[in-house]
Amino acid sequence: MKVTVYCGASLGENPLYQEGAITLGKWIAGMGHTLVYGGGNTGLMGLLADTVLAHGGQVIGIIPEFLKDRELAHPHLSELRTVETMSERKLALIQEADVFIALPGGPGTLEEISEVISWARIGKNDKPCILFNIAGYYQALEQFFDTMVTEGFLTTDDREKTLFSDNLEEIEGFIATYQPPAAREYKKTVCFKK
Repeated sequence: MKVTVYCGASLGENPLYQEGAITLGKWIAGMGHTLVYGGGNTGLMGLLADTVLAHGGQVIGIIPEFLKDRELAHPHLSELRTVETMSERKLALIQEADVFIALPGGPGTLEEISEVISWARIGKNDKPCILFNIAGYYQALEQFFDTMVTEGFLTTDDREKTLFSDNLEEIEGFIATYQPPAAREYKKTVCFKK
């Protein structure tokens, strides 16, 4: 299985984020999966890749040319692909994946995992989406997803298709039993004019 992981090019302030990245990397390698990620050698990205490689796993990195120097492309990957744009990188990360996992990260990480969650709702992504909720990093986002349900912007069924967890057994079960959401259907709304 190819596991696309979105994560920060920084380590973050909490050492638990690093521990979580190492735990995830050991799991990926130990299960015989392949890591697919942004190709960088810094922050949680680099730590994750190093961990998978150190435990005998395969790692595919995909990085835009303009970020090779800035993010310091990892020199020891099983495979490093260079693309021209961020859009090409994101599409390649999506196309390679059998599952998507987000470790802690910044706006880029949030954008990437949000995109694949959104695509699932419109029938363009049939793969599981998981936010690896180390030290409650994604707790506020999880609560916001629940607010989307109560406020009528997300169905309960669609909400259950995104997992927030730091438990690898729960994650494994979620992946094994995952059924993609039905493509969202839209109802015509009636606009009232004052």
